[in-house]
Formats: sequence, structure tokens, C-alpha cells
Amino acid sequence: MQLGLVGLGRMGAAMRDRLVGAGHEVHGYDQDPAVSDVADLRDLVSRLEPPRHVWVMVPAGAATRYTIEQLAVLLEPDDLVVDGGNTRWTDDRQHAEVLSARGVRYLDCGVSGGVWGGTEGYGLMCGGDEVDVARMLPVFDALRPEGPRDLGFVHAGPVGAGHYAKMVHNGIEYALMQAYAEGYELLEASPVVADVPGVLRAWSRGTVVRSWLLDLLVRALEDDPGLEGLRGYVDDSGEGRWTVQEAVANAVPAPAITAALFARFASRQPDSPAMRAVAALRAQFGGHPVVPSDET
Repeated sequence: MQLGLVGLGRMGAAMRDRLVGAGHEVHGYDQDPAVSDVADLRDLVSRLEPPRHVWVMVPAGAATRYTIEQLAVLLEPDDLVVDGGNTRWTDDRQHAEVLSARGVRYLDCGVSGGVWGGTEGYGLMCGGDEVDVARMLPVFDALRPEGPRDLGFVHAGPVGAGHYAKMVHNGIEYALMQAYAEGYELLEASPVVADVPGVLRAWSRGTVVRSWLLDLLVRALEDDPGLEGLRGYVDDSGEGRWTVQEAVANAVPAPAITAALFARFASRQPDSPAMRAVAALRAQFGGHPVVPSDET
């Protein structure tokens, strides 16, 4: 199958390699000419035979909107665009409307797998019409892990459903990582546990907490025992916030995901204004001692 792929970053480049390895013809475009197969989007579209299929893999927000708007002008009726980035699900309807005004079809697809997806396969969550999903099945089958299709791919519902599912997936990911991290810190603080990496490694087989994320934590500690080579500063790319906002909008209690998101906010504060306020209040009402700002 012939496919245009827009965005050849870490995931996009690995996806191109996996698709080519499965026998598909991929023409990739990236703003970096060193990795791009074509000069620009117009050149990309010109190399595809109608009905064309274009997969967009660029950062969510303005970059995706701009790409969709450009493709709406360049593509023709019955062409199909797949947004495989981490777009907010509410934006999918707008993207679909922009493209449908020109007769261009649209699917949204949440993609999980990170830097390992190129070899292990990607988990795919798709939203859109069944007929459009069927058109893209050869590509989905090449990208997903080997084995039964339903253990790595789902048609989650109409437009927006794929990115909604990926949003919740990432919210769960936040909470899982936070739980492992808190367990790791408690083990490190223990007065009796002498081999923390060994405990985590032992958990990786047979236990109810075994997972790929745990395997990656074990790997990280093998590479850097004590994790001394990095700071405890954790960014967030948006999906965790959107998950919490959706939980509030739907009155769904999500304390673990919310706490994990807030822990990331706390990681970016070298000295918390809120905790300074708490210390000041304790000194005011109870005369409790405080640590002066110039004391480390």
C-alpha cells in the first residue's frame, strides 16, 4: 500500500521503517531536509496515486492544525488523512470538518509504543467511519504488534474516539509510573532492604505488579544505579491534564491520575510557595520553628 507520512521524528521515522519492512511504499516529509524524502507537502501529495492516504505524525496543536489545513487544499475528494499524533479529541471534529469540506476523509488514531514501537509494534486506537478504517487496515496491521488484531488494535468509535482512548491510556500511564516511583523511593528509604534493584527485578516475573513499565524501571536502574544522572523534574505533554479535565466534566473520581499529575507539577518547584505558606502558618498559630530561606 502507498502512504504519505508527515513527521519523521523519533516515532515517525520508526513507523516509516516498520511500514517499509512490511512491504509498503512510504513517502515521508519532514521539515528537516536531512531526513525528508520530499521537498514539501505539495511534493508529497504529487507522488501519491489517488485515492491517496496520508498519515500525520506531528506535535499536537498548532502544528497539526496547520498540516491539516494545508492538506485540505492539496488533497482531492476520497483521499484519506489519519492523524496519529496526540491531538486533543475535541480537535478531531474540527479537523474532520475542514477536510470533509473538500471531500477528504479523516481518521484519528492514538498511537502507543514510544521508541520501542518500531521493533515491538504499536498499540493503535482508531476513531472514524468503518469504511475508512477498512481502507487503512493494511497499514494498521503492519504497525500493530504481531498476533491477533484485537490485541493491539481497536476501532474505538466515531471520529475523536481514538484520541479519547489514547488520552485515558496516557492518564493511566501517569498513575502507574507514579506508583512505581513511590515504591522505588520507599524501598530506597528502607532500613532493611539492601538490594533495591534486585527487588524490582524480582517483581518482573510472576507478581501481580509485573509490567513493561516495571521492566523499563529495572533497565533504567541498570544503566544508572541510584538515578544520579538526572534530576527529579518531570514534564507533562497535556494528555494527563485532559484526562483529569474529562474526569471532572463527567463526574468520574480519578484520584490516582490526578495525584500523579500534581506530583509532576510539584517536581518543577525547587521551593514550593504553598509549603512556605504552610510553614508560615504553623509558625503563626503554634510558634513552630521554620527553616530560614538562606539555610539549605
